[in-house]
Amino acid sequence: MTGRVLILGATGRFGRNAAEAFWNAGWRVHLFDRTQDDLMQAAEGMDVIVHGWNPAYTDWAAQIPGLTARVIAAAKASGATILVPGNVYVFGVDAQAEFGPGVPHAATNPLGRVRIAMEESLRASGVQVIILRAGDFLDTEASGNWFDKQIAPSLRRGVLTWPGDPDADHAWAFLPDMARAAVRLADHRKELPRVSDINFPGYTLTGRDLALACARALNRPVKLRRMSWLPLWLARPFWPMAAPLLEMRYLWSKPHRLTRDSLDAVLPDFQETPLDDAIARALAPIIGATPDRPRPTHAGPRQPQAQ
Repeated sequence: MTGRVLILGATGRFGRNAAEAFWNAGWRVHLFDRTQDDLMQAAEGMDVIVHGWNPAYTDWAAQIPGLTARVIAAAKASGATILVPGNVYVFGVDAQAEFGPGVPHAATNPLGRVRIAMEESLRASGVQVIILRAGDFLDTEASGNWFDKQIAPSLRRGVLTWPGDPDADHAWAFLPDMARAAVRLADHRKELPRVSDINFPGYTLTGRDLALACARALNRPVKLRRMSWLPLWLARPFWPMAAPLLEMRYLWSKPHRLTRDSLDAVLPDFQETPLDDAIARALAPIIGATPDRPRPTHAGPRQPQAQ
């Protein structure tokens, strides 16, 4: 089943990958331009709205409620399904390690509470909502995520910089895979309940696991070094972004993984990209690494046009 999809945040990490995945699957893709488009008009005739708007951490409390309300209003008027990338912030520091749809959303930190309120408003909206929840991103472009900004650049010197406990499980999502799963879920939207909370399990990797995977991709030894958080503490009085980054520090030492039963229930045949291929593709734009192994072949990605 294909249709018409409106991508909000098409230049962002998830939005960009979702736009390409929907386009390659044969959907009619419309990229929303906040500088000139009207959301209510743009949503007319859409089957799915991808809510990929994600302001900076420092603007979450001020902007996310209003942005979400606008998306809900547009979906109500058009009858579209809202598809939103969820994260693990809703669970909080005291949550069990196995993050699943039945685990309470009990985060008490500010960013976690913003995301909880966002999801609660979507659940109460009366429109169909698909929440596809994932961990930290591995992207095929340097897009400002933890992996390409902090963890991987030091691999040029043969060192992987890890922000927390190197033996703690951590959830990762390869964005092209997550976007493919989003398209498949959109294809099944008429079979899904009004609100679907579905995990994208991706890869569960400790810091040591990731260092070994990077060593295989680069075909050379990789050392693991723990990141110092002291510069962020020192910058906190002067740099607004330091506080939310420090707030979420716990996720780098709290063991966690995303269960896969919710995805398997809808897409039992879904297959992620093999880990080593995903790591090689994620490293290429960061350190100029060219994977020794052949990359998976796909039909050449077509670029959607703004309409």
